[in-house]
Amino acid sequence: MAVSNGQVLYGTGLIRVRGFGQTSGSRRISLQMRKRLMVVVAFITLLASVPAWAEVKLAFVDVQRAVNECNAGKKAKAEFRTKVQAVQSKLVAEQRQIQALKTELEQKGMLMKPDQRQNLQDEYVGKVRDFRRQYADDREELARKDNELTGRIVHDLAQIIQQIAQRQGYTMVFEKGSILWGAPGIDITDQVIKAYNATHVQPGTLGNNPKTASGFASPSSFGAAAARRSTISK
Repeated sequence: MAVSNGQVLYGTGLIRVRGFGQTSGSRRISLQMRKRLMVVVAFITLLASVPAWAEVKLAFVDVQRAVNECNAGKKAKAEFRTKVQAVQSKLVAEQRQIQALKTELEQKGMLMKPDQRQNLQDEYVGKVRDFRRQYADDREELARKDNELTGRIVHDLAQIIQQIAQRQGYTMVFEKGSILWGAPGIDITDQVIKAYNATHVQPGTLGNNPKTASGFASPSSFGAAAARRSTISK
């Protein structure tokens, strides 16, 4: 079961089984370096295509910080945290029931009649099975909710970034997670947050992208990619 010392294990806002979905550090570092090298190659290609007389103006945005600090992100994080706490409380209560049955079996099972012991054993096994299924369902639902809320906000941030870049004449705007280093002077994250807060729109409604069945705009290519690297659960 996904419990430890009477507590349901969870991290970064999502309920999590210890060891579940973990990757080796070397593989993670390799993937990160590969992504950053791809950015370097793209940048070199861009410079090669820009006329020598043209000014190259660059900026970067910390999308995760923008998600955390914008008004929509703060509201979404509070909503998500409330949902996580409710799920955790429910699972902890169910785990205590299972532990009580286990204790009763261990302490009194040998004194029971065979049919009584079998009934108690069947009840215990059934509750463990239901707990594991409920755990998996809740974890999947929380992940879906995280992706949904994050995706709406990042979609809007992408629209704001594009507007700022076009208005201020940036050649390229990078995501902070994709670069090795950037001078603080080209970080426009605060500007993006301020501009997004000023829109006062419902998350996921900026831009002219086609609407999904839920009525929200589908992510742009930038928004979809950045959403996969960001989360309101951090």
